[in-house]
Amino acid sequence: MTRTAGRIEAFAKAHGGAEAQVAYLGERGARIVLVGADGAWGDLVARTPERARKAVEQSGITVHDDFDGEYAAKVATGRYEWSRMAGIQVGGPSNT
Repeated sequence: MTRTAGRIEAFAKAHGGAEAQVAYLGERGARIVLVGADGAWGDLVARTPERARKAVEQSGITVHDDFDGEYAAKVATGRYEWSRMAGIQVGGPSNT
């Protein structure tokens, strides 16, 4: 098992299960977006989309083609996330 797959499994264990989506980042590789059963989310970056997909497959969790619809709705956002998102758009707390 790869180190990335182990990190995915650890996230899933800590959050009552998880699902993933792999997003191509160009030369930087691929981003693995994880959403736990409890709504927590996190991400990892792999060197290539192939490595990212392999790590997700090795971890045994569900992988989605897109980050939308029912999958995106599973993300729990709190006051912090909303203030950060609003801050970027309307002069709230900056992202720096």
